[in-house]
Amino acid sequence: MSMKTISVSVMLFVLLCLDERPRTDAAPICAQGEAGCQLLSLADLFDRVIQHSARVHGLSNDLHSEFEQYFLPSRNQIGRVNRKCHTSTILTPNGKENAQRLAREELTVVILNLLAAWRDPLSQFHQSMSHHEDFNSFSGNKALEMSDMAHRLRSGVEKVAEKMQLLGMLSNALSGVSSAEALEPRPPGGESRSMSDYQLLHCFRRDSDKVQNYLRILKCSIVPEHGC
Repeated sequence: MSMKTISVSVMLFVLLCLDERPRTDAAPICAQGEAGCQLLSLADLFDRVIQHSARVHGLSNDLHSEFEQYFLPSRNQIGRVNRKCHTSTILTPNGKENAQRLAREELTVVILNLLAAWRDPLSQFHQSMSHHEDFNSFSGNKALEMSDMAHRLRSGVEKVAEKMQLLGMLSNALSGVSSAEALEPRPPGGESRSMSDYQLLHCFRRDSDKVQNYLRILKCSIVPEHGC
């Protein structure tokens, strides 16, 4: 083997070894810069949760449409769905202007309340869908994915709130965050199981859209120089 070939082989080996170094994008996100995690700016944290909320809402849209086509082919049947959601007890601002008038703490609490209220219902929905084998093969595992993504979104928003507290933009204690258990939907009574699940999807699609819009408004009130 020539010296030139040996040199090329050694160089390739070194490059491969360098490529095995830890990647920073795999590290968890943190607000204070603890060991082993990424320290992101507030604007970057907002961008991440807003992008994630858009994916959650898009997934809820897809699953809602698939559920409607698969289980509820009759438009008359769809029209009889009860539109009252279990999160109706959470006071949310109606429209962009009203949301912009809320203080940062209040809007942050609204977002966290909505996300907390969906933790158990989405988990229960996934369990309910696991009994519909045909629907699982039709839509993949979107019900579980939606539940997991909503959980990660709430964790991300909590990181944003923690970062705002560190920067003195929020009070150290956010009051008024309701427990998820207090906001669980009531049993469907005489309604069919599919109608109850469809109502849940309808409500989550509505609330995930609210969360996405509120996050954008909150970001623009705090870091308007970043894409607002």
